[in-house]
Amino acid sequence: MPQNSQPHNALITPRLKSLTVFTLMIVLLVTVLVFWRGLNPSQAMAQGNMVPIPTVTLSLDQADDSSRVATVINVMFLLTVLALAPSILVMMTSFVRIIVIFGFLRQAMGTQQTPPNQIIISLALFMTFFIMMPVWATIEDRAYKPFMANEITQREALLRAAVPVREFMFHQTREKDLALFMRIAGDPKPFDKDQVPTLSLIPAFIISELKTAFTIGFLLYMPFLVIDMVVASVLLSMGMMMLPPVMVSLPFKLMLFVLVDGWNLLTGSVIKSFGDIAGLFG
Repeated sequence: MPQNSQPHNALITPRLKSLTVFTLMIVLLVTVLVFWRGLNPSQAMAQGNMVPIPTVTLSLDQADDSSRVATVINVMFLLTVLALAPSILVMMTSFVRIIVIFGFLRQAMGTQQTPPNQIIISLALFMTFFIMMPVWATIEDRAYKPFMANEITQREALLRAAVPVREFMFHQTREKDLALFMRIAGDPKPFDKDQVPTLSLIPAFIISELKTAFTIGFLLYMPFLVIDMVVASVLLSMGMMMLPPVMVSLPFKLMLFVLVDGWNLLTGSVIKSFGDIAGLFG
């Protein structure tokens, strides 16, 4: 055997060995203390060294009152609605159109991850709150307040709350898209909006929003595309074929966007694209 090949244990210094043994002893001591306190909770509580841990008990006992069963069902229904709240916020509001337009803007400018995703999503959320405020105010007046005053039942409150949301989606949905989903679902031709099922209205609203967002995104691309083409032509005529046109065109894109006050113009146009939302529920 060559002289350089030594056992692995021989390469460990005595100091490292002692440190390893000391660490193992500490870990073992902590483990013993934890188990000991877990097996002796009363003694630990008496000494005041242990924080009580709350427990949750789930039982299927027979209820003495039917109202208790109704309360449990209401709580489960409320938890289900809260779990679906993010999807409702994203798919049944103006959020879809706004976030897609901002994505197209960032791609057209070529700024990669600027603004960051967190900034874009936060701006889209606050714009959604601003646009949907008349809808939510109508829901509060017609459904939430009467329900909290025990004037209407929970089912009636949900039906009243769905009316303003459906009105908003009807205002933004194309008839062609709505007819597509109703034809696929086999629903009869409706005579008014009340006969249109919500399950057909929601996907029709989403694809209508995507079409509108892509149309606005195309219009956003055009001025930045012209700048890219001009810069690429100038660089090619000067023989600078190795210089990426994006590096030169990016400052001109930023300058154009700042000079025209792009954020003010874009956000104003996006909000106005939803029409007079407040007039729908006035």
